Amino acid sequence: MEEIKINLDKIIKSRNITSKELANRINITEANLSILKTGKAKGVRFATLLNICRELDCQPGDIFEYKRS
Repeated sequence: MEEIKINLDKIIKSRNITSKELANRINITEANLSILKTGKAKGVRFATLLNICRELDCQPGDIFEYKRS
């Protein structure tokens, strides 16, 4: 089985900010950020990804991980 693992929660914690603070900074709802963090999102806009990477000072590859079992 293949999957895309989302490491966003881990990165948020390592940056010592809250999900609420990140959501406010990137101008999305906490609910939508939660959907993204849990991997339940069907997709993510590049603009949102850009904002996340800018605020967390990370690369897209830090957030997403391809897993093959």
